[in-house]
Amino acid sequence: MTKQIQAVRGMNDCLPNDSGIWQWVENTIRQVVAGYGYQELRTPVVESTDLFKRSIGEVTDIVEKEMYTFADRNGDSLTLRPENTACCVRAGNEHGLLYNQQQRIWYMGPMFRHERPQKGRYRQFHQFGIETFGIEGPDIDAEVIMLSARLWKVFGIAEHVTLELNSLGSNQARANYRDALVGYLLERKECLDEDSLRRLESNPLRVLDSKNPQVQEAIKDAPSLMDYLDDESKHHFEGLCSKLESLGIKYTINPRLVRGLDYYNRTVFEWVTDSLGAQGTLCAGGRYDGLVEQLGGKSTPAVGFAMGIERLVLMLQTLELTSQVPKPVDVYVTALGESTELYAMTLSEELRDISSTLRIQTHCGGGNMKKQMKRADKSGAPVVVLLGENEMQQQTATVKFMGGDKAQQTIPKSELTNIINEYFEH
Repeated sequence: MTKQIQAVRGMNDCLPNDSGIWQWVENTIRQVVAGYGYQELRTPVVESTDLFKRSIGEVTDIVEKEMYTFADRNGDSLTLRPENTACCVRAGNEHGLLYNQQQRIWYMGPMFRHERPQKGRYRQFHQFGIETFGIEGPDIDAEVIMLSARLWKVFGIAEHVTLELNSLGSNQARANYRDALVGYLLERKECLDEDSLRRLESNPLRVLDSKNPQVQEAIKDAPSLMDYLDDESKHHFEGLCSKLESLGIKYTINPRLVRGLDYYNRTVFEWVTDSLGAQGTLCAGGRYDGLVEQLGGKSTPAVGFAMGIERLVLMLQTLELTSQVPKPVDVYVTALGESTELYAMTLSEELRDISSTLRIQTHCGGGNMKKQMKRADKSGAPVVVLLGENEMQQQTATVKFMGGDKAQQTIPKSELTNIINEYFEH
């Protein structure tokens, strides 16, 4: 027997029973961003490897350990995108969208990282993100956070997430803090694990992000980044906090919050939750004012965030908040008897012509009443249209409502659309 080929580890199929919640989540996100006037940008899933080395940083975990990189037939080094901010900046620079302009864009699609697969984290995963360009003040930081807060409200999870906020300051302030932090950590070198020792040489701020309890204890009294902020960054951060308070968005200042990518400056934030077991990050972002110039463009302020779709879907399922997911079939049309098959298909098409939003499935494959009703029940359709010889001859349709106490009725074919629409409107 030929051995079956399995999916690549950490790259999952989205099966028909699961695709409904994904479509609902994605469509809800599209509606929310449209309400803020953001436009979609779609970038390739494969980019030049140099793009990520220059943006993310060569000494980050992503570049060193996690990227899917390969040489194409021309010998060029290409990488499956591990994140999309750099791709958006590359596209903006390449097509002249950024310099001396304001842009509010969003994206959604697959990313790739060779991490250890675990629940809610995969090697092919999907992200939704916001990127804004050309706006310096804290008002756009507040808008980006406000947009994410609206998503939690729409999905019904606002009570299950907490906003953590910090400022990394300017590049110079960050460099000054880095020196102070390294000095502090060197005095406690024996308390650091292997990963933290490696980061101490390459990216010491990431030590603050360690989940190792021993390291957490060692950094408990570490210098605070807030004490090293430059005046402009302080003013920016105070302005953001003031706006969030006026908007009614609660937050916690976390002086240990840093982002894993080198390009962040000033505002950084995370929405965290403990509804998935251990506290996890649902959404994260911040400012990256130097990235556009770093990738060959003109100096352009920028701020955005990224959110994992898998983790959001998992959270909605865990909290049992998927009742709004539309059923795959609204109306199931049976065809009782071979001679009625064409009548059923024609009637179904007429229904689709009148109402493009109805999900109508026509029974195929024949079978008796019991078999067809079993299929109708399995489809989950709340309305079943029964078509037999009598209905075809009299140009009528029998409508059965699944569940509830609404009585079955036989009506003229011309009234079918009104009856169905009236049912779904209520």
